[in-house]
Amino acid sequence: MNHEDVKKQLLHLPEVQHEYNALKVQYDIKREIIKLRIEQGLSQKELANKINSKQSAISRLESGDYNPSLEFLNKVATALGKELHISFL
Repeated sequence: MNHEDVKKQLLHLPEVQHEYNALKVQYDIKREIIKLRIEQGLSQKELANKINSKQSAISRLESGDYNPSLEFLNKVATALGKELHISFL
């Protein structure tokens, strides 16, 4: 059984589905930042330098151990040549 099979089985449980949905936005943001940083050939340290921060802050952001402010996310977006947009759907 692979990871996707286990995930499908677990997501049939209502309590797991609820928690998964609650964390989805955070994981999507983290995944997008990592993708953009790697596409641009930047290390965590190089990205941190662009926003006058420390590599450890980028590491915490990417690992999900940190709940960043909108200001911090906007700095990261700008450093990656992007605009931060937030919407309620």
